[in-house]
Amino acid sequence: MTARPAPTARRLRLATELRKLRERAGLTSTEAAKLLGTSSGQLSNVESARFGVSAERVRAMANVYSCTNPPYVDALVAIAADKRRGWWETFREVLPPALLNIAEVEFHATALHSANTAHIPGLLQTADHAREIFRQVVPEFSRSDIELRVSHRLQRQALLDRDDPAPFHAVIHEAALRVPVGGAAAAKRQLEHLVEQSERDHVTIQVIPFAIGAYPGSGQNIHYASGLVPQLDTVSLDQSHGPVLVDAEAQLEMYRILLDRMERVAMTPSESRDFLRTLIHDL
Repeated sequence: MTARPAPTARRLRLATELRKLRERAGLTSTEAAKLLGTSSGQLSNVESARFGVSAERVRAMANVYSCTNPPYVDALVAIAADKRRGWWETFREVLPPALLNIAEVEFHATALHSANTAHIPGLLQTADHAREIFRQVVPEFSRSDIELRVSHRLQRQALLDRDDPAPFHAVIHEAALRVPVGGAAAAKRQLEHLVEQSERDHVTIQVIPFAIGAYPGSGQNIHYASGLVPQLDTVSLDQSHGPVLVDAEAQLEMYRILLDRMERVAMTPSESRDFLRTLIHDL
């Protein structure tokens, strides 16, 4: 028997949203299945992403569940209709699924926001910087594993080079900028790369200087990907055991507020670019 392909991040999210719709309608899986003309087992397989679902079926489910938010329904239908598998699938058997999920979420995002206190955002790292970061992981990665992760990270960055790229807004604490990852020469190249990226129309970089002191969200690394509608936004959080995706409405709202406040206390983009140039000069 051929193994069923692992569900993509978007298919998992679609399944979660369909379950939420049913629960908001106050229907059990048995009741919903009867209204949809299917079995509770089949509905369970859809809501757990074991089975895919067609765009037409999504509209039928939204109708049965009395969803009155057309943009939200259209966004769910768009996910169901898109059966493509992206470049990250080539890494499916060799890298943790969480890394593939991040790449997929980023690829389909309408906007990206990052706030980093200890590291340069992955989408802005040079190969040398990323390689040194992976060398410090415990337990240690093999040389081939490190190169796989560097390759994956660099391919993620390709979304910034698309013809119509999503805007990317990064807030970086001064602490992350002053750590000479990989030595002074590599650190200088990394800072120069940040300056170059900050000059692109769709990339905004702001620096939070030490002088600010305490600020909302300090100590956290937040990577926020906007979906077609706010309900489909996703946050990626770094954990010791790997990245975790968060999409509960209350959590999304909290991270929106945190990112907004962090952006407000940071230097302006122009001031940040000048600050980066000063750091380069000092190396």
